[in-house]
Amino acid sequence: MTDKTRVLDALGKIIDPARGNDIVSSGQIKSLTVEDGAVSFVLEVDPARGNAMEPLRTAAEKAVAALDGVTSVKAVMTAHSAAGQVPRAAKSPVPDLGLKDFAPKPKAPAGPAPLPGVRKVIAIASGKGGVGKSTVSSNLAVALAARGLKVGLLDADVYGPSQPRMLGVSGRPSAAGNTILPLRNHGVTIMSLGLMVEEEEAIVWRGPMLMGALQQMLGQVQWGALDVLLVDLPPGTGDVQMTLCQKTQVAGAV
Repeated sequence: MTDKTRVLDALGKIIDPARGNDIVSSGQIKSLTVEDGAVSFVLEVDPARGNAMEPLRTAAEKAVAALDGVTSVKAVMTAHSAAGQVPRAAKSPVPDLGLKDFAPKPKAPAGPAPLPGVRKVIAIASGKGGVGKSTVSSNLAVALAARGLKVGLLDADVYGPSQPRMLGVSGRPSAAGNTILPLRNHGVTIMSLGLMVEEEEAIVWRGPMLMGALQQMLGQVQWGALDVLLVDLPPGTGDVQMTLCQKTQVAGAV
């Protein structure tokens, strides 16, 4: 049987080359849970190194997956800024050597794509917080489910994920290979970042981390066949809203 000590021992062999020590002794492993062979944990990284840390996250997952008794592993990256930390100065611009005409042309970005098995994606948004957006999202999801529709609810409000409490779900989603099994209550399939971290744990998110988290919850969750997927967005207009519209075909918004 796998316990937390064995998991931490395996993770302690993963070295962060930028820090020069392992990811356990440096305090980068958070919210570790081990339940019936399913292991999940949060890898806390420097916001400025979000994209570069993906190979480290993959290596951590593989190290834990190699342990006897482990049936599934899920590692989620989060970005924290230390108190009083001053952002790094921007790099000096690359000098213009007059070679622009010879540079390879960038590929046009792919347009929004439909989610497999999901008929309609509807965004629930607001210009400011505290106006009842999450309440509308949860009530609309339950009402549609009561009418016989297959409904999913993605809590993409990374600044204040409240849907687990509003729909009365708790515990952590289990992993199945490289996918996540969402929770379900009141006839609604739900996934929220609030289910992946401790309730009192504060998380500071930056652009790349926000986009990565949203794409993970959209593409790596086993939503199944849905008539509608409601996306409870954070307040305002920012990285999450832009990523959703750029990557996913949105049928409408409230």
